[in-house]
Amino acid sequence: MLEVSNLEVVYNDVVLVLRGLSIEVPDGKIVALLGANGAGKTTSIRAITGLLDVHEGDITKGEIKWQGERIDKKDPSDIVKSGITQVMEGRRVFAEMTVDENLRTGAFTKRGTSKEAYDKVYDMFPALASRRKDTAGYLSGGEQQMLAIGRALMADPKLLILDEPSLGLAPKLVQQIKQIIVDVNNTGVAVLLIEQNANMALSIASFGYIMETGKVVMDGNSDKLLNDEDVQEFYLGLHGTGERKSFRDVKHYKRRKRWLS
Repeated sequence: MLEVSNLEVVYNDVVLVLRGLSIEVPDGKIVALLGANGAGKTTSIRAITGLLDVHEGDITKGEIKWQGERIDKKDPSDIVKSGITQVMEGRRVFAEMTVDENLRTGAFTKRGTSKEAYDKVYDMFPALASRRKDTAGYLSGGEQQMLAIGRALMADPKLLILDEPSLGLAPKLVQQIKQIIVDVNNTGVAVLLIEQNANMALSIASFGYIMETGKVVMDGNSDKLLNDEDVQEFYLGLHGTGERKSFRDVKHYKRRKRWLS
């Protein structure tokens, strides 16, 4: 289980971004972390994966535990070795390398790359198997997202962190990525799904957290959040009757006080 407890993160010794964040990801479950741009989702991932130093960030309060052991002081490579991998926003494949070479980089923390690891990824992503010698930069957006997920799976993780996997993809491809996340989870891998697409994320997650201004303002099981009036209005664009609001109405809403209570 991943446990983030009362976490505070400051950038450049000045900017307080996370303000007492607490979330949990149980073994084998999908958990959604939702929020608008600037809510602190990406900073949360950086803290979990040990990448804050690269961005001049520091944990000033709280702790992060994985399987009962603190990891907030560990190096990123050690965190990967412990069973946590991530797929960054925007896919970040190595565009000039082949599909095979990209996958090989995902197993850098393991001694050697077994044929079984490749076969497992290619079985899950047959579209990649037929293009394994192709240059990654020429893949479609959906194929690049598959490659990024496959690369993360090469490390044989117990927890996969996905940062905006649906970003920039057509609706049909979003549904395909959604099914891939379910398939990955069905192999026993827990998933922390960071998304702005609340409908997609909550439709497959067992539990969800909603972040604003660096803290969790609402949490609960997915059905509860999907049926919450505020979530429907602010994240799904619906009002009380279940009908979709106009862009003008959604753009100019005034958040209710109970949202932050």
